Amino acid sequence: MMRNRHRGSNLGLLLLASQVFQLGIDNIPPVTLATLGLNVYLFLFPFKPLLQTCLSVREAYWHRDWSRLLLSPFHHADDMHLYFNMASLLWKGIKLERKLGGAWFAYLLSVFSALTGLVYLLLEMGLTHMTEDSSYSLQCAVGFSGVLFGLKVVNNHYHPGGTTYIMGLPVASRYTCWVELVLIHIMNPGTSFVGHLAGILVGLLYTTGPLKSLMKTCAGFVSSNGQYGWPRTYYNSSGYSGYGRGYPPNSQYGQQSFNPGHYGAPYSQPSAPPQHPYTAGLSEDEQYEAAVTASLYDRGGFTQTSSSHGTYVHSNPTLEEIRLRRLQRFNR
Repeated sequence: MMRNRHRGSNLGLLLLASQVFQLGIDNIPPVTLATLGLNVYLFLFPFKPLLQTCLSVREAYWHRDWSRLLLSPFHHADDMHLYFNMASLLWKGIKLERKLGGAWFAYLLSVFSALTGLVYLLLEMGLTHMTEDSSYSLQCAVGFSGVLFGLKVVNNHYHPGGTTYIMGLPVASRYTCWVELVLIHIMNPGTSFVGHLAGILVGLLYTTGPLKSLMKTCAGFVSSNGQYGWPRTYYNSSGYSGYGRGYPPNSQYGQQSFNPGHYGAPYSQPSAPPQHPYTAGLSEDEQYEAAVTASLYDRGGFTQTSSSHGTYVHSNPTLEEIRLRRLQRFNR
């Protein structure tokens, strides 16, 4: 979006300040608050003029001004542009930062900010070649809205279901980003349709594509010698339940895969225990027997135990022996 700045009353800044104080600064997670502060600061004291920060194929690719990838998301055309984007960031950031943890959310914002710009350039280059219209390569965009569209996709992924009302019409939450993409462009043609679409595609790369796994891999490489500086937690690829508990590195579950929702958060929140492979395809009785056996093994089995029923070995206990040992544990 490129428009002239209207720096008269700065109504957008007043509205944003009012919303922040209504929420309460203490209720805004730190990464969200810092990101909002950075956007406001660069609006009041821009790093460069807008024409030198906006992102386009001509400026970034043809002229090799790659700094625009980093600068364009954090500069805004006017105070209302800033207000609408930051109000959206507050709503999405509060939910996602509490869900994912501050460190991972900061990581997510950094990746989305750069990657949305790259996807935007690829789309504009593709449109230029497909239509043979060079004007697509000249379109210059600024603002955080592309990143916000990506965050909307991620938020809908972690908070599925529900209905959102858009212009009084109920829309399933998983489709709201597509409806808003079209409506915003129709109601305000000055917005960057391709920039918003780029954000949605980046969000989909994270929720349904390889981006999340790639980010986890990169986070592992950054850690010293590939060892995480935080406890590993159980991660279920079919969807995170919102709970996380760290297991000591030497425990049975110490090698479980890393959970991005608690990046760097040690032993802080309870969770359901990890799922064992023996649960698949077993009846409830068989699962119970397997769980009892695993529980006995975890407590240092494979030794001889005496009872009123004789002496037996743990190496291959029968069902009756398992039940007797279970009773012994409760009678101690």
